Amino acid sequence: MTVFEYQVTGMTCGHCELSIREEVSGIAGVTSVDVSAVTGRLVVGSDADLDDQAVLDAVQEAGYVAQRR
Repeated sequence: MTVFEYQVTGMTCGHCELSIREEVSGIAGVTSVDVSAVTGRLVVGSDADLDDQAVLDAVQEAGYVAQRR
């Protein structure tokens, strides 16, 4: 499994985490999503290479901004 880490800005609560988790989980190949509003950290596990832009777009679709760490 490959792990990709991102920093997300704008999250303030558990609902924020849920929104991001739902969007990112919909990306093909994603096997795990760990997101924390407290730290702003998003960790995505995948069995294959992920397109960073797909993750960034999914976070944006949820209403937030992310960048690769």
